[in-house]
Amino acid sequence: MNQEKRRKPNVIVFFTDQQRWDTTGLHGNPLGLTPNFDRWALEGTHLYNMFTCQPVCGPARASLQTGRYATDIGCYRNGIPLPPECRTLAHEFGDLGYDTAYIGKWHLAATRTEPVPEALRGGYRYWLAADSLEHTSDAYDTVLYDGENRRVKLPGYRVDALTDAAIRYIDGQREQAEPFFLFLSYLEPHHQNRRDDYPAPSGQEDRYVSRWTPPDLAELGGTSQRQLPGYYAMVKRLDEALGRLMDALISLDLADDTIVLFTSDHGCHFKTRNGEYKRSCHESSIRIPAAVWGPCFRGGGRITELVSLLDLPPTLIEAAGGTVPAAMQGRSLLPLMRRERMDWPQEAFVQISESQVGRAIRTKRWKYSVSAPDKDAIADSGSSRYAEEFLYDLKADPWELNNLIGSRAHNEIKQSLRERLLRRMAEAGEPKAVIEPVPEEPVGQLALTARDLADE
Repeated sequence: MNQEKRRKPNVIVFFTDQQRWDTTGLHGNPLGLTPNFDRWALEGTHLYNMFTCQPVCGPARASLQTGRYATDIGCYRNGIPLPPECRTLAHEFGDLGYDTAYIGKWHLAATRTEPVPEALRGGYRYWLAADSLEHTSDAYDTVLYDGENRRVKLPGYRVDALTDAAIRYIDGQREQAEPFFLFLSYLEPHHQNRRDDYPAPSGQEDRYVSRWTPPDLAELGGTSQRQLPGYYAMVKRLDEALGRLMDALISLDLADDTIVLFTSDHGCHFKTRNGEYKRSCHESSIRIPAAVWGPCFRGGGRITELVSLLDLPPTLIEAAGGTVPAAMQGRSLLPLMRRERMDWPQEAFVQISESQVGRAIRTKRWKYSVSAPDKDAIADSGSSRYAEEFLYDLKADPWELNNLIGSRAHNEIKQSLRERLLRRMAEAGEPKAVIEPVPEEPVGQLALTARDLADE
């Protein structure tokens, strides 16, 4: 087909699982794990300060599919199916005339190892996926289900198997009159649950043994020394997959007519902040890599404003020529890229579940987090009463090793952050709540100036 006749760009979401922001070269990782991401992000638009809105798989995915907070949808923790009546990216792009496809991990049906019923697939027309890919497959045993619920075993390392499937789908679409929207959802660099390890491509993890360790992990340890080698090798193979996908678009004459978004659902703190890998307010859990390139995004440079996972659905819809639904709670990035919007939120808002009923905001300088001490982290989606838990000065302590929540010197900044967090909770549709301050005491020689209070 003559690509000049396409009225709308193709759209691909390249979605990883549990990938820290500092695995990329653009964020200072010295190991050369992401040359393709780094190059394409520089040619497109790099979302330097990207944060998840919920640091656990199911809720983050529900938010990305719908553009709504997890508590607003009802999917505030894993194991809650996405309500069939929810409008998803598949519905929005389908209405714009797109063929819609989903390949990989879904995690929004609560079927675990069973095929996902059509009613719980979020409206996607082409389907090659598993609800819980970590339980239906292994590194070299990739098992998915097709649109007829038939078991499909793909050859190769799991990252390569999904990439091959995506390229086959794209190749099959190039002669079609309608554009396509493809959501390609990997499991890597998530751990293999039943063994609690990070299975790398055969023989590849050895090159990363005793290599660079992020400062938070160097200080706190956790499981990082035994698991970083496999984790890094997974990230490297994902970047190679990104390169293969982009090569396929170039060879099929689709590169100039396709938007590609790269991001993840949450990060990984290697059991340093709680008993597992995520579900905390810390940067290692909530900050993720993200970049987008293609029509509308070429030469966009580095966006340094604080961006939420919730902002991506409206961005993609607007870039495809659609109207952002009123129900979506994020904001399109396109006005921000054009420097037309001056009222961009000055904090990222995060809801936390399963480890705690928690809420947090992250500003340019400060991290402030609260939790509900009387609530069950599995049974309860929110609370009317929270207690202060964490305060970090990210300027002085970027790796969040010194909790200032009890510092008397920070009383004024805590009061300001408390008000900002309550406002963001209300904007997300949460019931009215109160936050109880913690007892304060002098902490060393710490003191704040007016400039500190300005959040610079």
